[in-house]
Amino acid sequence: MANVDKFLDKAFEQHEFADLVNAPISALEGVSDADGEALQKAFGVKTIGDLATNKFVLWAQAITTLGGGKK
Repeated sequence: MANVDKFLDKAFEQHEFADLVNAPISALEGVSDADGEALQKAFGVKTIGDLATNKFVLWAQAITTLGGGKK
């Protein structure tokens, strides 16, 4: 299994990937509870899985890829 501990809040480092999909956004390193609440209010995302499949995130990734990547 890949080690993604550096991407996660300490409390979530030992969780399985299947569990992390349903973990709150604040489980991501550097995302506070307040940040998670703001993301939920703005984009309707509550979990890591919601963020990963959010249409705005997917659109931004597609635009960046088609535009040749981040400059």
